[in-house]
Amino acid sequence: MFGIQLTQEAQDQYKLLLNDKGLHKRLKAVQKTLQFLKHNPRHPGLQTHKFTSLKGHGGEEIFESYAEQNTPAAYRVFWHYGLEKQQITVITITSHP
Repeated sequence: MFGIQLTQEAQDQYKLLLNDKGLHKRLKAVQKTLQFLKHNPRHPGLQTHKFTSLKGHGGEEIFESYAEQNTPAAYRVFWHYGLEKQQITVITITSHP
């Protein structure tokens, strides 16, 4: 099992989802994604893949996991392994452009 660490940006995005009742469905999808990441970041439902155009502050590989699919502006969770062992750092939670 992995510990989940949210950056300040990810925390801010999460709070926006929590505070907007119109985004309740998206909040549930993001919460489910975070649980999958915690237990198995390679879960097939996440469709996790490397996001090659971005690196972490320490040069870490960045991954993109799907919170929603087949939805306009579907939400994605961007993350990397570390900084500690068995930890995932969520960089941001955002809608797909």
